[in-house]
Amino acid sequence: MEYLKLAGAGVVTVGAVGTAAALYLSQGPEPVPLITDMNNQTQPWKDNCIMGSSSSLELQHEFDTQSVKYHHDGMARISRMCKNGDLLEYQYDDAKTLLESFKRGARISKNGPCLGRKPSPSEPFEWITYNEVLERAKHVGAGLLKLGHRPVNSTHLGVYSQNRPEYVIFDQGLYMYSMVGVPLYDTLGTEACNFIINQAKLETVVCDTDAKVKNLLDRWKETKDTLKCIVCMETISDENQTKAKANGIKTMLFSELEKLGKDNPVKENPAAPDDLCLICYTSGTTGLPKGAMLSHKGLVAVVSAIAIQLQPAGVDIGPDETMISYLPLAHSYERMLECYIFTHGAKLGFFQGDVRKLMDDIKELQPTLFPTVPRLLNRFYDKVMAGVNASTFKKFLFNIALGEKEKEIKRGVIRDNSIWDQLVFKKIQAALGGKVKLITTGSAPLSPKVLSFLRCIVGCPVIEGYGQTESHAISTLQLPGDAQSGTVGPPLACNAIKLCDVTEMEYYAKNNKGEICVKGPNVFTGYLNDRVKTKEALDDDGWLHTGDIGEWLPTGTLKIIDRKKHIFKLAQGEYIAPEKIENVYVRSSLISQVFVHGDSLQACLIGIVVPDPDLLPKFCKQKLNLTGNISDLARNPEVKKAIMADLVEVGKKAGLQSFEQIKDVYVYPEMFSVENGLLTPTFKAKRQELLKYFKKQLQEMYDKMT
Repeated sequence: MEYLKLAGAGVVTVGAVGTAAALYLSQGPEPVPLITDMNNQTQPWKDNCIMGSSSSLELQHEFDTQSVKYHHDGMARISRMCKNGDLLEYQYDDAKTLLESFKRGARISKNGPCLGRKPSPSEPFEWITYNEVLERAKHVGAGLLKLGHRPVNSTHLGVYSQNRPEYVIFDQGLYMYSMVGVPLYDTLGTEACNFIINQAKLETVVCDTDAKVKNLLDRWKETKDTLKCIVCMETISDENQTKAKANGIKTMLFSELEKLGKDNPVKENPAAPDDLCLICYTSGTTGLPKGAMLSHKGLVAVVSAIAIQLQPAGVDIGPDETMISYLPLAHSYERMLECYIFTHGAKLGFFQGDVRKLMDDIKELQPTLFPTVPRLLNRFYDKVMAGVNASTFKKFLFNIALGEKEKEIKRGVIRDNSIWDQLVFKKIQAALGGKVKLITTGSAPLSPKVLSFLRCIVGCPVIEGYGQTESHAISTLQLPGDAQSGTVGPPLACNAIKLCDVTEMEYYAKNNKGEICVKGPNVFTGYLNDRVKTKEALDDDGWLHTGDIGEWLPTGTLKIIDRKKHIFKLAQGEYIAPEKIENVYVRSSLISQVFVHGDSLQACLIGIVVPDPDLLPKFCKQKLNLTGNISDLARNPEVKKAIMADLVEVGKKAGLQSFEQIKDVYVYPEMFSVENGLLTPTFKAKRQELLKYFKKQLQEMYDKMT
């Protein structure tokens, strides 16, 4: 990926030492303002009162907030941001829905720039204002009504597009008339997309390109009783128009939809807080997707809770800030982030749609808020370290700088103007645009080593959160200034968290370990038309059972330690959590990805590993005296032997039991990816697909053991 090319000669810069030293001496480091006692970040939630509150710190920031009371449950914990033990529902009286939040952003930004996009790679970003978005959104909504859709919350419309301004305009148009969006995306697969169109009753789908129009028309036989109209943001080919007409499907351009609404205006009928804003189908690692019903209230709650946690710590997003949009808008994480941006009147710039040009987009846009996911950060780390290790001097200086910055971070100091930033880290910071003031990461665990590394080199808070689609993307978030790594922070102020016993895995709440359960206004209302799956996720008291295993640390923060959903028994009866083992093995420098597999009829584990395309060839040349491309190396028995030895060593250091160690691997030279269907769009392993794809290799490994 192009934006990861931060290695080599540019990693360590030796330049104006005198200037850097003067800057360092003239600007004393200031710690991040503490908003609570970092050693006591949660409080019990029981009997409608706060029990045993011992924090001596008072919140110094007054929030314009409104709380709502929920039934309190013993053994649960809540944030110390919660007033009087109540869970937060919204922050601003005039921003209780996504439309109201957007209109607030328009007001506080004084109709400032809102959505930006590059018309072509050679042209600069062009921006439209908040009010332009609102005007166009009203036209889109009215146009949909003219097509025959009703302005009610049971009206579902599909959107099948990459991130771009029209996506946001379409969403706001739906909110103006109480309608609900249902995203589609390519990696769901044809069967899943057909299922969504039919289950959600998507009579109209708005898509971005003619290729996606073709995709919809190609599956016409499976959706012919549902799909009636396709709207395209770009041109529609004559071939597709002819095919659509023959199948009785209406086609029109997005611009024509806007004009239709402009010519036929309709008074707004905006959604209420309890109304649905989105039906977000989880891509899932097995089976057909489930349509999580998300509400305006739920998204507003998490955005409000994030804001009251970040603002007093000095991370106050406002009209001068910019976020880059490249993570899929079809998922709740990006939706939540964009709601946060719009509520505070900030700007949103869209990448060009090509990840190979993402670095160019970042450099030009100079975002202040940079959301990302662990998979990308891990690659970023690997590339930087490969460049550092290429030179003894660079490695020496880099390690000194890293050590000094680590000392500052432990004191709560986060900055980008130290002498070490000037001498060592400035080029890496410039590669991210040079203005980043917050990096957020979620969707999967991030290695503590990588998190600590990033906090040192980027010069801004790097915070990890935890959540899932069913909790409107997030339910915990680290506090800026907390130097801990390996945790996902305390609960947000909008939800309580408790741990429940998982006896088959020997996790017990009395030991501060168990399945993570979430309750609050950000918990979803259920899965569309699926009472069975809803009942599996939500208990009778409204607790969302996440399937993840957590541990309360002495500081009151949560640590993700295991996963309940993907467990199985080996032949001798041991329970195995493969994702836990994979998170250990991926620390091996020789591999990029790993899939651990076991079978209840087998006595041991085996795996598929993808070698690191940069580091493995170097290792083979230096240690094994072997050369060749990655495919050649993957087939070499000596390489496999070396990888196995390294994995076992990594496993031992991490404390894996002998039955948790894999006994054989197949080395596969190509990355698991969204494109080849082996990862979900949030970069999680699609375990069933991996099992099918490598069925032959897995069976051969087991056959050799018999």
